[in-house]
Amino acid sequence: MADPGLCSRLLTPQRLLDVVMRRSLAPPQVRCFENGTELHPDAYLTRQVTRRGQSLPVVNMDRVGQLLRSGCTLVLDALDAFDPTMELACRALQWWSREAVQVNTYLTTADAAGFSLHWDDHDVVIVQIAGEKSWEVRSASRPVPMYRDAEPNTAPSEDIVWSGTMQAGDVMHIPRGYWHQATRTDRGEEGYSLHVTFGFVKRTGVDWLTWVADRSREREPFRHDLDRWGGPGALAGQQERLVAEVQRLLADYPVADYLAAREQERPPPRQVATGSVFGPPTAVVCVAEFPPHVTHRGDAVEVRAGGKKLTFSAKAEPALAMLLSGHPVELASVSEECGVNAAVLADALIKEGVCAELTEALSSGCTGLVPTGS
Repeated sequence: MADPGLCSRLLTPQRLLDVVMRRSLAPPQVRCFENGTELHPDAYLTRQVTRRGQSLPVVNMDRVGQLLRSGCTLVLDALDAFDPTMELACRALQWWSREAVQVNTYLTTADAAGFSLHWDDHDVVIVQIAGEKSWEVRSASRPVPMYRDAEPNTAPSEDIVWSGTMQAGDVMHIPRGYWHQATRTDRGEEGYSLHVTFGFVKRTGVDWLTWVADRSREREPFRHDLDRWGGPGALAGQQERLVAEVQRLLADYPVADYLAAREQERPPPRQVATGSVFGPPTAVVCVAEFPPHVTHRGDAVEVRAGGKKLTFSAKAEPALAMLLSGHPVELASVSEECGVNAAVLADALIKEGVCAELTEALSSGCTGLVPTGS
């Protein structure tokens, strides 16, 4: 990283442990490993009983503290669901890559071992946040393996692509299918490592064909029963008609349309929505999972995002560009600069989940990561 200070801005061990402490968590979202073996949840979880008798699983911080002192790996998946900074980081990476992104975190202490040699069914970008960890990366032994595949992929490659130590600020990309493992067994009994793994779930030809197959329900020939009892001639005729219809279907629904639909139809994430109960919002930020798609329709501007289609007057386009930029923006500044009532535009975008009120948590998450728009 060009700016090492970004590491602590993204996450610190203390902030990770604070997140773990303040939420009801259970495996597989939170896991703990000792000597490379996953511990039974009873080793680090307990039940917290509320005043009304509700029992919630929570991490036993005293036990986790003991495990950290002796050497272990604490894993928390999908930190972006709990932490506004990581939420913003994942959204920025989604806008950049145009793929869904999730971030998992790994805190390893002393000389604890990590996972054994394995491969992931998605690309990962690993960011070493603090401390050091030794890595070994090997090439793929099966081209582009999948989670649900035609055959297993269990034999590691012997081809070592890279091995070395990642230090704070180092970033590494590991493509899907590449074998890898990380450990601190060579680091001694002092120190720790904190790294985050951004997972990029890219789409494949299988995903496109599945999407096209779902579109086939719109066409009558595919909804008819297969003619099992009409004889070989009838079945062959039906197959010929279906094959022709499949070719038309593939032509009508190209890959580009699938990728665009996937972005535009992805529902918006959960956000605080007060409905102006505590006063109208003064600042907003776009929270669409992917960059909103803006097109001109005569004297109108059409915005597609979060599974919604919104139409605005063409004169609103400059203001919409600011509101949909992904930067936090002050509505008064937008109104003054663009000569329109930005609050009215923002209200429509907030109601449809495309933008969100800039809460204190969202503002904190943006600080130092996303420049503030004027």
